[in-house]
Formats: sequence, C-alpha cells, structure tokens
Amino acid sequence: MQLVDNYQRRFQYLRLSITELCNFQCQYCLPNGYRPNKTHTFLSLNEIDNVVSTFTELGVHKIRLTGGEPTLRRDFVDILSIISSYSRVKELAITTNGSRLLKNIAHWQQAGLNAINISIDSLSPHLFKLITGQDKLKELMQCVERSLEVGIKKVKINTVLMKNMNDNLDDYLLWIKHRPVELRFIELMETGDSNDVFKRYHTAGSIIESQLIAQGWQLQPKMPLSGPAKVYVHNDYQGKIGLIMPYSKDFCKSCNRLRVSSVGKLHYCLFGDAAVDLRDLLVSPEQKTQLKTRIFASLMIKPEKHLLHEHHVGITPNLSYIGG
Repeated sequence: MQLVDNYQRRFQYLRLSITELCNFQCQYCLPNGYRPNKTHTFLSLNEIDNVVSTFTELGVHKIRLTGGEPTLRRDFVDILSIISSYSRVKELAITTNGSRLLKNIAHWQQAGLNAINISIDSLSPHLFKLITGQDKLKELMQCVERSLEVGIKKVKINTVLMKNMNDNLDDYLLWIKHRPVELRFIELMETGDSNDVFKRYHTAGSIIESQLIAQGWQLQPKMPLSGPAKVYVHNDYQGKIGLIMPYSKDFCKSCNRLRVSSVGKLHYCLFGDAAVDLRDLLVSPEQKTQLKTRIFASLMIKPEKHLLHEHHVGITPNLSYIGG
C-alpha cells in the first residue's frame, strides 16, 4: 500500500509537528511571540507512535519533527527513540531554532537523529537579532560546528529570504566554502498573519538562482526522499546551496510530503483550506485499518497546487501552526 494522490504523486516524507510552542519572535512568523488562542493538548507518545507506525506501513521513509520549536518538548528524546525504532525510517530529521542544540545534540544523535535543519536567518548579529528577536547568532554558529563534530549526516541551514535584509548571496558563500553544509534560501511565504511583512520583504529566490548559475554552480539531481529544494553544487565549495521557491512554476508538481499537526490533524498542503482530524483513531493500534482508510481518503481531495500566487493562504495563520 502506497500513498499516491490523484496526480500520481507518491508521498514518502512526513512532517510531524509535536508542538506549536516557540521561544523565538521571528518577524515572518511570530513577531509577538507565541500566544495560544486556546488550550491545546499536543500529541502524546502513544499517539505519536501510532502515527509513525501507520505512515511507515504506508511507505513513508523520512520523518521530520517540527514545531513551533520541537525541542521544547520535555519528552523530545523519547519521541526520537520511538521513531528511530522503526526500521523503515531511513531519515529522522528535525527543524530547530537551535536554542537547545549545543548541549543536547549528542544525546539526540544517540536516540536516532541523523539530519538537522538549523534556522539561521542572517550571518550578521545585528540583523539576526532584528529578524528573530534573539541575540544568539554566536551560539547557533557553534551549534553548526557541534552538529558536524558529532557526525550528523545531513546538516542544513534554513534562511528565510527577506528583501534588503539577508538576500546578499556573497555574505554566505565564503562561510560555506569549507563547510559540508547545505545553506537553504526559503522564499518568504504569505500566511494569514503575515500579509504586511510579506508585502514589505518578499523577494524571489530566482534572483539568487540566477547569480548561482552565473558563478558556475550546477543543479544537482533530486534524490527520492528530498524535499522541495533545488540544490546547487560547485567544485570549489564543500557546501551546497538549496532554493525553496513556492512561487515558482510547477513547484507543487514534485510534492512528496504530508503533514500531521501537533493536535493530530492531517494537512495535505501547507496552504490548504482544510485538514483531516486523525486523533480519534490514534488511541489504539486496533484502529489502524480505519486510520489508513481516512488517510487515503484525504489524498483524494489534495489539490494539484496551492494558490499562493492569488494570495490564497488557506487555514495557516502562521508557520508555527503546522511546522512550515
């Protein structure tokens, strides 16, 4: 049994949010910090286990834990251990702001973590603080080095592009020249809460792409479990450059990801108009047949593409809601 939608897209990659909580105040996501609209009970260890068991049986081989900030969960190591116990999971990744990484990365790796994305929105301390509300750039740079030291197989840096703030490619090239990391530029995306920020700071990733091509960077073939990034390599650089451009043509054509929120809802698109509640079927393994049926039914209503070009952002109020 494989997860395939009406457009013959196969889904082997699950983004699993385990909390909405976040301790940063990024301008493009939670400029006023996390403020819950209502009390949430996030997925329990048992519910997470049932999610992972079901999706791996349906052909998912890559799981990324997201938030909010996923490492704020006190049982984070337990969650990693549960997921890594499934042999079908070939890649267990997290996306993190790095605030708890430096002291814990070795423990996380021992629990099964083998890939990590660290959000670093500028290499300038002043701009980093302006964008994120935190004066932690020096610590995060140490986190990158520490992740490499302990042997994390894939270390990526996420930078959300913001016009006239962090969109100068030359600022980053020297830094990745001798570091085997992938620096990923992510186009700023409009959400329900970020219309003004989007209008002020959005810039196209194609501008960076044109600069890379002019400087001799080559597009790398996409791997089966890869996300949406177009990855460029250069013989003179150990590092790579990835571009995530949701406003580019045919961006959704190669979609291979599904999302489950921290309260158990299946989102077939980051910018979809609806979500399918799975939580009532996550109590017991005996419900697995019903759970699979509901998951397959949700794929039948997954649209061919999002409507971001028309400023239609769906039900996503901000990126911490279901982990970006």
